[in-house]
Amino acid sequence: MSSFKTIEWKNNKVIMIDQTRLPKDEIYLEFETYEEVADAIKRMVIRGAPAIGVAAAMGIALGALNTTIEDRDQFIKEVNKVTDVIMATRPTAVNLFWAGKRMLGVLNSQNGSVGDMKARLVEEANIILHEDIETCRSIGRVGAELIPDNSTILTHCNAGALATAGYGTALGVIRGAREAGKNIKVIATETRPFLQGARLTAWELDKDGISVSLITDNMVGHIMSKGMVDAVVVGADRIAENGDVANKIGTYSISVLAKSHGIPFYVAAPISTIDYNCPNGGNIPIEERDINEVTHVLGSRIAPDVNVYNPAFDITPNENVSSIITEKAVVKNPFLKGLSDLNK
Repeated sequence: MSSFKTIEWKNNKVIMIDQTRLPKDEIYLEFETYEEVADAIKRMVIRGAPAIGVAAAMGIALGALNTTIEDRDQFIKEVNKVTDVIMATRPTAVNLFWAGKRMLGVLNSQNGSVGDMKARLVEEANIILHEDIETCRSIGRVGAELIPDNSTILTHCNAGALATAGYGTALGVIRGAREAGKNIKVIATETRPFLQGARLTAWELDKDGISVSLITDNMVGHIMSKGMVDAVVVGADRIAENGDVANKIGTYSISVLAKSHGIPFYVAAPISTIDYNCPNGGNIPIEERDINEVTHVLGSRIAPDVNVYNPAFDITPNENVSSIITEKAVVKNPFLKGLSDLNK
């Protein structure tokens, strides 16, 4: 486990580390309403597909807990309204919608009082949190076997403890390899424009004593050409049925470079990140974020007032992916069949 907590439920409040303040300040925020949780997801106080899923579940539980409605039917309508607000926060990370659907499934399966339903929703949100940690540990154990001893792994964005309930997907594989006794070094890209690699990945790896070197995004091709990378491991915000992967903008470019240099390109993600209703990457919505993330760094303007394009994600086609690492198994091409088998 990491030496910090990304998110937890405590005294009927949701506690999150404020990822917008890292690495300068390690501050934990308390949220008492579902509206505050929704805003935190939008502002990327918490981010990363699995962590967003946990936050969504807890936000729904918080909304249910705080309502004074005592009529069952009206209560169910209110929780559905809360869920709609949470689901509208970010469009690409499928775990958000997976968690909302799961919470509504629990809601609709209950026959007890409103009080019983509230308690059950709180319980389910905490189950989702603990399941995520165990799922990521399993991803780490499964993926560790792909990682050679004395190797250097390149990762993009942050798919670590900060992006999950506390262990990580891509960084979970790295942690799993370390726990298996392997000597692993990590190269982290800075990940413009929000700098999740520089601010978050480098911070959490250094905090946990894992050797990490930071590079700018445009250095990837150079260091690959010098033989400095043995494998690439990234996370995912949504995986289509055919194995196309939506991940942080810049992932596609890295996959092309890895393929050109003969470097394995692995995607680590829980099965909940696979969208079996999405046939391919062309059907995945790509979030467009605030242009100030491009024109400003930590609040300071670095560019003139010109037109800006700021897609938060891109699509890596399945032919660029060596394997998809899940909690159950490593899936290789043909991904359509392999991913389908996981859902049986």
